[in-house]
Amino acid sequence: MARCGSGGQEVDDIEDLLNNGDAVRSPPKRHILPKKIAPRSKGEQKEHAARSNNSSSNIPGVQSIYVKTWGCSHNNSDGEYMAGQLAAYGYSMTDDAMNADLWLLNSCTVKGPSEDSFRNAIASGQQLNKHLVIAGCVPQGHRDDSALRPISAVGVQQIDRVVEVVEETLKGHTVRLFGTKKNEDGQKSGGASLDLPKIRKNPLIEILAVNTGCLNQCTYCKTKHARGELGSYPPEQLVARAKQAFEEGVREIWLTSEDLGAYGHDIGVRIPELLWQLVDVIPEGAMMRLGMTNPPYILEHMEEIAKVLDHPRVYSFLHVPVQAGSDAVLEAMKREYTRADFEHVVDFLKEKVPRVTIATDLICGFPTETEEDFKQSIELVEKYKFPSLFINQFYPRPGTPAARMKRIPTQDVCMLSQAYGTPSGLTYH
Repeated sequence: MARCGSGGQEVDDIEDLLNNGDAVRSPPKRHILPKKIAPRSKGEQKEHAARSNNSSSNIPGVQSIYVKTWGCSHNNSDGEYMAGQLAAYGYSMTDDAMNADLWLLNSCTVKGPSEDSFRNAIASGQQLNKHLVIAGCVPQGHRDDSALRPISAVGVQQIDRVVEVVEETLKGHTVRLFGTKKNEDGQKSGGASLDLPKIRKNPLIEILAVNTGCLNQCTYCKTKHARGELGSYPPEQLVARAKQAFEEGVREIWLTSEDLGAYGHDIGVRIPELLWQLVDVIPEGAMMRLGMTNPPYILEHMEEIAKVLDHPRVYSFLHVPVQAGSDAVLEAMKREYTRADFEHVVDFLKEKVPRVTIATDLICGFPTETEEDFKQSIELVEKYKFPSLFINQFYPRPGTPAARMKRIPTQDVCMLSQAYGTPSGLTYH
């Protein structure tokens, strides 16, 4: 992460901020929203209490569950929803992995190291004879993986059925639920219901996923294989969820998705319409933060986006990943915009929203990147001195077009990534 060397305000990336402290802890009862969960009878409650200390019991709902999540804020929101449903049903959520009866491992497929960590956790759980349920983008995008097939799995649009999967897994069965939620018109929807029970890692922050999937076909991206095509929630459902969160004491709404700017293209709505409806329900003293948006779709709404970012109850922050400062590399990545498009976004927002903070990402060592391409990226960094700059080494993701391209030697990629630390006034770590 890059920080302004002159003492500028630090801005954590919405996609990475929640990586620390992955275990889900049981919060105060007000953060568990027991909606659509059948209550136990008095007899069941007595039986639950009598058996709650018996970890070997096969009675559903009495075992302890350890949840670990990797990846972006969308994935963290999914993890919070799954933990909330399990807690509402009666399971004990714990951060003590060794003594938990079942591990729920919620994965990320963006980078090789995060997927490796997920697979290592599976191996550890198997060595400890833990019941395992896997979730997130890795099992969704690798449904035919022989190493994952024997393990129960919850698809990214099936998180509302996590209780069923956990119950059956604790009985010794393997259950794998993948599938796409659809709306009344038969189109892909945003996913599971937004009013499910939820345990927030931070009780003051509601992470609100407005859509899933995207409209792009980036050659390096594996997430598309898991999240698929764009599926948006209707504005009224998102506004209702925001109202509910504020009523529960939340002070910040963080909007998230694979591409915020693409919201609504599938349902005939555009992102400014949603943003203004959400602004209308933000109470005094509360704030909203926009998530990551790719340049192609924000270009359609620059005036409205600038007005939203300048609103007193909206953080003047936007994460717009450029990924490369060279048009040749952007074309090889199939990013569907040029460097000039990105610069227009940054220049426009800086002019219209004087206090705006623009965060961006760069991929270092993409297979087609030449020395000249690299110099153009360095020039872009020098020009804008982004207060938040996330530099990622290229990782070939299996099944993507970029994985079939000839790679730049690893030692050369490391040297290139270190060179980003040379622009004056910026430090990287």
